[in-house]
Amino acid sequence: MSRARAAAWAGALCGALALLAGCASRQQVRDQREAAVYNTELGIAYLQRGQLAVAKQKLDLALRENSDDPNVHSARALLFERLGESAQADREYRKALRLAPNNPDYQNDYAVYLCNAGRTAEGVEYFLKAARNPLYLTPAAAYDNAGVCLRVAHQDARAAQMFAASLAVSPGFEQAAWQLADLQFKQGHLKQARELIRKFMAANNETPDMLLLAVKVAHAQGDALSAQLYARRLQLDFPDSAQAHALADLKLNPG
Repeated sequence: MSRARAAAWAGALCGALALLAGCASRQQVRDQREAAVYNTELGIAYLQRGQLAVAKQKLDLALRENSDDPNVHSARALLFERLGESAQADREYRKALRLAPNNPDYQNDYAVYLCNAGRTAEGVEYFLKAARNPLYLTPAAAYDNAGVCLRVAHQDARAAQMFAASLAVSPGFEQAAWQLADLQFKQGHLKQARELIRKFMAANNETPDMLLLAVKVAHAQGDALSAQLYARRLQLDFPDSAQAHALADLKLNPG
């Protein structure tokens, strides 16, 4: 073989080896990413079962396999929150959002964490980001969550606005309807609360919470007959519910 042909063969061989090395390297990256997904799913499953030590092992492994996966950091945030390590949880939530800034699920999860930590203004800000995100499937829930966060912080006027925004998006969203009617009831706006309850139950299925609230509102208005009728419906439709059992404390004698 001539020297020129040998050099050509050597060059071709080197090129093939480099190509194979590159393919192997890319395959290794793919394998690591898939392993990170698998270990993240395992970590979340163990977290849901309350097996926090095993969950941490799986999520630490997922982090080593792919530190650029926002799902890994989101799952680790939930873990550290459960472990009571607030500072680490906050860092993980922020890391997930840096990697996927427009992910509404991460926005909503971080908002829940912030509100639970008493950081109301920040929490509401992230709930609103999620609610206004066109990719978010349940904006009504995000508005409702913002309202609950504000209500816990005794910011009732803004809370009412959030519940109203939730109902504007989804008029049949029972949680927001109950929260707004209950807020009106606690503020003494009995007529508004009763009208909201009436409209909601006329257009949607009755729920134990809404029926019990209807009993309380009618009772506060001095409308004993309506209170007893609502109480009777609660007893008949949801006899084993906690709300039906709570009627005894109201001393209505619904019969």
